[in-house]
Amino acid sequence: MKRQTNRQAQQFDDENPCKEFLTGITRTLDVVGSKWKVPLLCLLYKRSKRFNELRRELPNVTQHMLAASLRELESDGLVSRTVYAESPPRVEYSLTEEGRSLEGVFLALGEWGRSREFVANSSHL
Repeated sequence: MKRQTNRQAQQFDDENPCKEFLTGITRTLDVVGSKWKVPLLCLLYKRSKRFNELRRELPNVTQHMLAASLRELESDGLVSRTVYAESPPRVEYSLTEEGRSLEGVFLALGEWGRSREFVANSSHL
């Protein structure tokens, strides 16, 4: 296979419509690209939930991974953690406005995934 010259590579970069979005896509995937973060964000979309509620709704996640994912989402400003001064203390997690701003991204990804499922299933016909 023939190697591209620098000029050909530069021309590809100039004509690539994804190039201007690549940095943003990479940043988005850095924040939500782990196995449990998207499901967590989706579970928190309708209402705030406590840690054990989230754990019950994601039975395959370990306690350690759930706690780590929630901490990272909180650190990235997508999830807020509220501690109520009760005995015993009650902690709830909810989406921030920044977290809610991902709705369109998730809808688009879900739609694309559903269309791929159709393509995968129809190829076996």
